[in-house]
Amino acid sequence: MMKQYIEEAEEALLHTYNRYQIVLDRGEGVHLYDLDGKEYLDFVSGIAVFALGYGNEAYNNALKAQIDKLIHTSNYYYNAPAVEAAKKLKKASGMDRVFFTNSGAEAVEGAIKAARKYAYLKDGAKDHEIIAMEHSFHGRTYGALSVTGNPKYREAFEPMIGNVKFARMNDFESVEALVNEKTCAILFETVQGEGGIYPATAEFMRQVKALCEERDILLLLDEIQCGMGRTGYMYAWQKFGVKPDIMMTAKALGCGVPVGAFLLTEKVAAHSLTSGDHGTTYGGNPFAAAAISKVLDLFEEGHIIDHVNEVAPYLERKLDALVEKYSFIKKRRGVGLMQGLAFDRPVQGIIQRALENGLILINAGPDVIRFVPPLVITKEDVDAMTGILEASLPE
Repeated sequence: MMKQYIEEAEEALLHTYNRYQIVLDRGEGVHLYDLDGKEYLDFVSGIAVFALGYGNEAYNNALKAQIDKLIHTSNYYYNAPAVEAAKKLKKASGMDRVFFTNSGAEAVEGAIKAARKYAYLKDGAKDHEIIAMEHSFHGRTYGALSVTGNPKYREAFEPMIGNVKFARMNDFESVEALVNEKTCAILFETVQGEGGIYPATAEFMRQVKALCEERDILLLLDEIQCGMGRTGYMYAWQKFGVKPDIMMTAKALGCGVPVGAFLLTEKVAAHSLTSGDHGTTYGGNPFAAAAISKVLDLFEEGHIIDHVNEVAPYLERKLDALVEKYSFIKKRRGVGLMQGLAFDRPVQGIIQRALENGLILINAGPDVIRFVPPLVITKEDVDAMTGILEASLPE
């Protein structure tokens, strides 16, 4: 049956993904099952999305209840779930204003527009510049792609939106060298994901924040993958006390329902986007907002962040032991339950063997295996993962 679905998919779907040759059918806890019934331990969670694991009864029931009430209205009208979700997200993030989107890339688009409008209202100029980071990844839409610091994603689609420069992550001098009177925003992931799992350092965060405050430049932090508890804080910047002017969030925000948001401080919200500047048909509709609201409730009720801080050190120790044991594993990088193992060779073959052995992993660049499991994993799940991974390594 799986073979038939794969063949039909290749005939019907645009081939923009090189998919693994399995058809996933259902999930339970931290495991997924294909159409043949084979079980897989999931250390990808839909690319850091399914934080609460599969089949969470309270989450599922909240969505079923909302389906029976109201799914969509458009933003010409208020809806109660969106108001509740916005209040809870403000509390969790410490930000002041929320704009709901359908994806992380759309959140980046909105954040870029807000930053440029803020600068435009200050001086009326239309040539403001954004500084982003090399090896970053912010999405596939034109604005998000324009600030993605990997030329291979951009080359075929140029010209981009323009006036974007790229500095080096954790190299403050490279940022400082690009700043001029036209700079309106500095944008980066608090932990780079696709680029190889590179966390921002405390010193870099504080230096960039001080520069932004000195020059009235907006600090934009992409927390799409690293946010929502994954690093042991609800948002990774909270570890450093370095609050952004605009923050982007998505992925685990809806735990499977396609949602995102960008959040602004009151200062930026009051002097940037206004009526008619930005919009979305689906963003923040009752169904999506009900998902966000319930996810934030379950994070609090389940003490998810406390759990991450309990299990993450154990995962780090197990991965460090693999680094010590195998010469072809060069180092571990990461924070909390967002970890990477850097190899001296391409990792695609290892990931494929792990899949065959019942473990789902992904890469972050050609030589890094990324670990972004559901946040509800246990130490026993970590043991099971390392056992399968070790069995899948080169001899």
